[in-house]
Amino acid sequence: MRNIGEFLGDAWRLAKPYFTRSEERRSAWLLLITVIALQMLLVGMSVVLNFWNNAFFTSLQEKDWQSFIDLLLFWKVTASGGILPGFCGVAAAYILIAVYRIYLTQWLQIRWRRWMTRTFLDDWLADRAYYRISLIAAGDERSGLGTENPDQRIAEDLRAFIGDSIAGMRGILSLGIDLLSNIVSLASFIAILWSLSGPMSVFGYTIQGYMVWVALVYSVAGTVATHYVGRPLALLNFRKQKVEADFRFSLVRLRENTEGVALYGGEEEEERGLLLRFEALAENWWRLMQRYKMLTALTAGYGQVASIFPIVVAAPRYFAGLIPLGALTQTAGAFGQVQGAMSWFVDTYADIASWRATVERLSTFHHAIETARAAAGEGVHAGAGTDAGYALRGATLALPGGETLLQDADLSLRRGESVIVTGRSGSGKSTLFRALAGIWPFGHGEVRRPAGHTLFLPQRPYVPLGTLRHVVTYPQAAGVLPDSAVVAALEAVGLGGLTGQLDAEENWNQRLSGGEQQRLALARALLLRPDWLFLDEATASLDPEAEAQLYQLLRDRLPATTIVSIAHRPTVAQYHERHLVFQRGPTGPGQLVEQPVAVT
Repeated sequence: MRNIGEFLGDAWRLAKPYFTRSEERRSAWLLLITVIALQMLLVGMSVVLNFWNNAFFTSLQEKDWQSFIDLLLFWKVTASGGILPGFCGVAAAYILIAVYRIYLTQWLQIRWRRWMTRTFLDDWLADRAYYRISLIAAGDERSGLGTENPDQRIAEDLRAFIGDSIAGMRGILSLGIDLLSNIVSLASFIAILWSLSGPMSVFGYTIQGYMVWVALVYSVAGTVATHYVGRPLALLNFRKQKVEADFRFSLVRLRENTEGVALYGGEEEEERGLLLRFEALAENWWRLMQRYKMLTALTAGYGQVASIFPIVVAAPRYFAGLIPLGALTQTAGAFGQVQGAMSWFVDTYADIASWRATVERLSTFHHAIETARAAAGEGVHAGAGTDAGYALRGATLALPGGETLLQDADLSLRRGESVIVTGRSGSGKSTLFRALAGIWPFGHGEVRRPAGHTLFLPQRPYVPLGTLRHVVTYPQAAGVLPDSAVVAALEAVGLGGLTGQLDAEENWNQRLSGGEQQRLALARALLLRPDWLFLDEATASLDPEAEAQLYQLLRDRLPATTIVSIAHRPTVAQYHERHLVFQRGPTGPGQLVEQPVAVT
């Protein structure tokens, strides 16, 4: 974990944009200032109650019934000419202020979280940073080259960073306001405690305001001890969030691949893997338990002693008749406020440790996004297009680990021709398609894309969440295309049985088989009618007869579309006019070799 200066710098960089650059900055400042003002009012009312406490208990000691009733229900004019309000009025005002302080705090929290979520999503999705991050194995977090569990960082860590007063989670908002409130309380009550303490002689020396110095020594001792005991919590909380996310992600992976696990009979292995991840979680939890046990013992003991300590220290002056009972209780209350303000670090140490881990995870994630976006110009970049077709110029393709797949290659795909690309598995055919799409970040060169709409269909189609209509028309909005066109496309690709379920919202990724998902992807091609259609083994899950029917369907329905396919079955070649082979040996880069199309 980084030092305190770097940690605070990261927290400031994360929080600053909302209040300085966002479109909500004016309303954000208004809400923040209002919340702080309400918190300061609560501090002011605590000061009033401290003086009220003195007068109330003095009325009890002196058996002054009229003062007792006035202080309870109405108000009382003090000997100095001031007015002390009655308890009922103070309590009503306190409740009203406390309610709206929490309400406005929650309002600010959700607005702030909404803005940060939108900003993080924009940055994560911009320049395909999410894609580059996913290609790099999670390694050294500080390098910023990659990060794991972005879903948790956007969903959970942002919530924890800002805080959630409903769930009791303390973030920058509640911790910051609490710290400011304690500073104001300290300034308000230290003068009261100083005036109430009186002098005290120690070894012949007279100490003025001795209760203030006692509170200072007591708080410093507690702060040092708490930091010593709780120091490992930041790192343990950082690891806790990671192992929790890893365990949850493995459960989601199992849920999404239930059929594959069932067919393999892999239940025991899945359970072994899940329990292994849970053991990492449990081991870290055990370490947290041990550390929290020590910290709780310290803070609980510290708090218990603090409740009686000021009375014990001030009692000699009371028994000596120097102060009445009301002054004793006021002294104890003021001491508690001063000591509590000075002990803010002790009381919030566990929250700060957890929040520090959240800041660390968000800052490394943000750095990974910035690094990925800064590298957006790397790889095969887009150049000036030509209407003749696609062209790769000086393309070198590499794997994330640095292994070269293709070296300084040139390739031209002319408009109107149909091309099939074959080669051994793992040779780099799919990477070639990614380079043509302009998304592959490893390597260098230039891709020149022609005018018109291009559609890439991978072997494993992406099936988004939502209704079947949304799934079929993706990436367009669900209502853009008429239902009649959607139904016709589904029927054409052999999914006519689903046409009555366009508004059904299910987990279609699990409900549809691999072959049905590929049929659905081809239905998208029929609906979008692209000028260029790239198929990366997009029919590999279908039987040869169905594959032949769908290729013929594409040729009949999309006569003006240029089709470029990756395929292994020889029968697919008959639907193409040109054949490229990606040849690559056990080591070294490969090459694209033109071969005549085999006629079957």
